[in-house]
Amino acid sequence: MSDSPEATSPAAALSGVPSACVSKVELRVSCKALLDRDTLNKSDPCVILMVQAQGQWTELDRTEVIKSNLHPVFAKVFMLDYYFEEVQKLRFEVYDIHGTHSIGTRDDDFLGGVECTLGQIVAQKKMVKPLLLKYGKYAGKSTITFFLRFNLCCCLTQDLFSKSDPFLEIYRINDDETEQLVHRTTVIKNNLNPVWEPFKVSLISLCSCDEDRKLKCLVWDYDSRGKHDFIGEFYTSFRELQKIGTGSKVTWDCINPKYKLKKKNYKNSGVVILSDLKVRNSKTLDTPRSKFCFQVAIDFTASNGDPRNSCSLHYINPYQPNEYLKALIAVGEICQDYDSDKRFSALGFGARIPPNYEVSHDFAINFNPEDDECEEIQGVVEAYQNCLPKIQLYGPTNVAPIINRIAKLSAGEETIKDASRYHILLILTDGVVTDMADTREAIVRASYQPLSIIIVGVGNADFTDMQILDGDDGVLRSPKGEPALRDIVQFVPFRDFKTASPAALAKCVLAEVPKQVVEYYSHRAISPMCPVMDSPNSVANTPE
Repeated sequence: MSDSPEATSPAAALSGVPSACVSKVELRVSCKALLDRDTLNKSDPCVILMVQAQGQWTELDRTEVIKSNLHPVFAKVFMLDYYFEEVQKLRFEVYDIHGTHSIGTRDDDFLGGVECTLGQIVAQKKMVKPLLLKYGKYAGKSTITFFLRFNLCCCLTQDLFSKSDPFLEIYRINDDETEQLVHRTTVIKNNLNPVWEPFKVSLISLCSCDEDRKLKCLVWDYDSRGKHDFIGEFYTSFRELQKIGTGSKVTWDCINPKYKLKKKNYKNSGVVILSDLKVRNSKTLDTPRSKFCFQVAIDFTASNGDPRNSCSLHYINPYQPNEYLKALIAVGEICQDYDSDKRFSALGFGARIPPNYEVSHDFAINFNPEDDECEEIQGVVEAYQNCLPKIQLYGPTNVAPIINRIAKLSAGEETIKDASRYHILLILTDGVVTDMADTREAIVRASYQPLSIIIVGVGNADFTDMQILDGDDGVLRSPKGEPALRDIVQFVPFRDFKTASPAALAKCVLAEVPKQVVEYYSHRAISPMCPVMDSPNSVANTPE
């Protein structure tokens, strides 16, 4: 993972200056049960990756063509720049290829396509979606697996084969005994002692960071029609690969089980030699290891104005969302890609609430204290709109109670061995907080927990004092002088983005989150998460 970006200034966001890349990611694609378009043979599939920029789809890259195969596992690795704070739309199109590189224009060349966002893949690590034809008919199933990139360099040398065109495939054996293609080498033509080119593969992809996970290696004699001849196989592990030392090599007998059964004196079909291996560890975490939990806190103080008045910041205009809704939707639609269950805690502060109409600085806007979560961002929007007629806007603007609540929640989860949940709290307020001392104290304590706080200032108040909470200009300290462990607050006035797109606001307020996540896990000395991947051959049910 590359260094996290610095905070993006509103001016930069408004001008469209791109932020620094958070990381580069690997995308691998496999397909299952493709349509058979050819008359004499099976389809020869290829996957094209397209990205959307300014509303237009453009081709970014494409896989190799796999001959005569309806269940292809592509060796091609798509490398993309990944930006946590942006919606990056991707489209994968599968074609039956005729000729060397041509993509047909006929409908019967198109085997299906699927759209998603890069954020969805990052969050799920693996995603299975049905392929769709141009008219919405289900065509097949495609599995897309996301991997973060480590650097593992291998140079494999093989000898003693008969004259052939050998290539080698490496498969990871999953916990359910299914196999995942990790790497396919190039073909060495007509060579008794082929030396395959060095290659890089992620440690996650190779063995899910389990050094003892079994790896299956197959050697084939290439056939241009796709009917490759099997030469032999061997099994190893990453731990065994690391036995290579200075001047030494690791070797395996390449065994063909059929020959071993039939031939009494059979020894092997050749020897595969590992002559070099280098492991390079990233200096920072390679991916947010957490499942993100997104919480929203909304200011219902009287300074917002009577919601029934069109001048109120909480006025619900049927034709135009107010600033609270604009900020909520812009940020929430990014964050929900990373929230596994798409349920968001929605809280309010500064209002008198039913039934006794006592002032609360920490209440569920759905009025269910036992379950304050809403289904997706749309559920938060509906709860907010339904809440307004039932409460009395009051005050003061105290946010420390909600920060303490979320920090306590995240502190309880921090005791989990791998600290698998990271919280993002979005606070929407129209003014400077009135409990500034308590808020500073709460933020300093929260800086030790898996938590980031985004504050969006709504309206035209003077937010100068709010910059104190954002640690960009210096370390935030509690009233007693205790420094925050790390900067966890990003403050942005919404008025700087009134004429900008929602994406510009989201990009600015979320720009610091990846760096904050990295700093938290670095402080805890927790290594990057290496999830156990399922086989891409496991397929989701296709609707009829």
